[in-house]
Amino acid sequence: MDPLERMHFTTIDYVIFALLLVASMGIGLYYALSGGRQRTTQEFLLADRSMSCLPVSLSLIATFQSAVAIVGVPAEIYTHGTQYWFIGCAYILGLLIPAHVFIPVFYRLHLTSAYQYLELRFSKPVRICGTLTFIFQTVIYMGVCVYTPALALNAVTGFDLWGAVLATGLVCTLYTTLGGLKAVIWTDVFQTIVMFAGQLAVIVVGVQQTGGLAEVWRKVWEGNRISGIDLNPDPTERYTFWTLGVGGVFLMLSLYGVNQAQVQRYLSSKTEREAIMSCYMVFPSLQVALALSCVMGLVMFARYCGEDQFHKIGNLSKNEMVLYFVMDMLQDLPGLSGLFIACVFSAALSTISSAFNSLATVTLEDLIKPHCSSMTEARATLLSKGLACSYGLMCLAMAYLTHLMSDSVLQAAFKIFGMVGGPLLGIFCLGMFFPWANSTGALAGLGSGLVMAFWVGIGSIVTRTSGGPAAVSHFNCTAVQLSENITTAIGTALNSTAVPTSTSSQPMGLQRFYSLSFMWYSALSSFTVVITGLIVSFLTGPMKEEDVTPGTLYPLLGNMLFFVPDNLKQNLCCATPLGHRPIIQECPPAQHKESNVQADYTEEEEEEERLNFLPTSPTPVTEHETTV
Repeated sequence: MDPLERMHFTTIDYVIFALLLVASMGIGLYYALSGGRQRTTQEFLLADRSMSCLPVSLSLIATFQSAVAIVGVPAEIYTHGTQYWFIGCAYILGLLIPAHVFIPVFYRLHLTSAYQYLELRFSKPVRICGTLTFIFQTVIYMGVCVYTPALALNAVTGFDLWGAVLATGLVCTLYTTLGGLKAVIWTDVFQTIVMFAGQLAVIVVGVQQTGGLAEVWRKVWEGNRISGIDLNPDPTERYTFWTLGVGGVFLMLSLYGVNQAQVQRYLSSKTEREAIMSCYMVFPSLQVALALSCVMGLVMFARYCGEDQFHKIGNLSKNEMVLYFVMDMLQDLPGLSGLFIACVFSAALSTISSAFNSLATVTLEDLIKPHCSSMTEARATLLSKGLACSYGLMCLAMAYLTHLMSDSVLQAAFKIFGMVGGPLLGIFCLGMFFPWANSTGALAGLGSGLVMAFWVGIGSIVTRTSGGPAAVSHFNCTAVQLSENITTAIGTALNSTAVPTSTSSQPMGLQRFYSLSFMWYSALSSFTVVITGLIVSFLTGPMKEEDVTPGTLYPLLGNMLFFVPDNLKQNLCCATPLGHRPIIQECPPAQHKESNVQADYTEEEEEEERLNFLPTSPTPVTEHETTV
């Protein structure tokens, strides 16, 4: 009999789980009936740009700390050891760069959709292509997010799997459609607290039932689950310091730098400073969330590593391990099982609601409004609510595709973000950092990045690779001696045998290419976009300074070439720092790029921009330069 079939929910568990859904719906109703009652697109999509940094930071965590992470990360730690924990190193640059590069550019342009930037910098076709790519990525990812909590509820209660999928999607769709971005952010705050509480409860009870912290440490150490820094440069290794610490930076940038769901939260902040502070506040919270998930995986290993425990978890998939562990630990403690399932659903609801709202935003702003300029505000608001509802129903269908995938939910999520999020990161970097890039180069770069990403991604799925073979899921705590852990150098113990990796067969040719770790997907596709975009731009004629919309460039090259004289630096970089508005008198007005997005600046904002972006040796303002 399936071990999960022996588990059950008590009345208290159902009550706690129901309270989560009722509270989420209540927040949505509150913001639907209070304040401006979501009557404008500014309020529905951007919360009237009135949010402070604390709720925004918690919402940033909840958006991508989904049920995928809560279910997937402990299973990865159980199977592959603590090497995955080193992804926390990527959080440093993965949050500092958005805070000081992407947020200032987006916020000062007063955008609603991140993809409006692509029209300002390149052209409308680039904007449309970027929007469609984001919609594709998000709809696919929502299938994973909807399916994961439904699997959890089905596993522990016997509730029909597709009934759970429907319940998850409908509840989330309703409060997102009713309450707009304010409801989404404040439910994220509530759901983040529930997430942390659920994980902490499982860890405390698990440590106690395993025999205490000392016993847990002994078992995970002897079982070779504590990993040192693996400096193996082989990009086909599933987890090394380089795949996590370097490849993970590109993954984080695609999530926290240019993803519409996150950019929309930055833009909802009261001021640019609040937006930057929210990004800083995310860092410690993300580290806490990562630590909780990793510790849960170690406790799970300590619980089931002995031969006498093998039968309990032997036939379970990765996606079911954590669910069985939780129910096994908490089934005699009424209410805690319900708390953890509420934790999983909280993570899912926060991610899904953010996606619905961001999908509605980009569809309205990027695909509909440019062709319906006479649309009234009331009609646009009603349409945005209808779009949020429609995307909610569409994502339910995508859950079925997740059901057909054999990957773990964590690996599936990383593949989706790498294969589609990477090219999007590449096109934003191309526009922001390279003044010569033109619209043709941007389109060619985005297309080549997507082709490269799907080539390696689909190839890995067909050949069942990506990051090397999966480790055996079950171990005897005493099977591997400590001396073996030392003599294998600073490697990750990915299996319980003492067979050296050099004796295993290594893939060759295309097979090795398809074996690329999924943590590198985002970096590979981003570089493909930038390199292809620059080559095509130079072949078709690079952009000139007067053709670049002011405020769309970040002077990365100018800052890096600080040792070059100012006049030569200006010729090399042809970039105008943020805050400058050049007036090119010799060019007729028709040659300047038009856009329906305006950037209004006050004198105080202008001075702040000068301090942030001008070189240390200020260049004189000529008669051809002025500020708004």
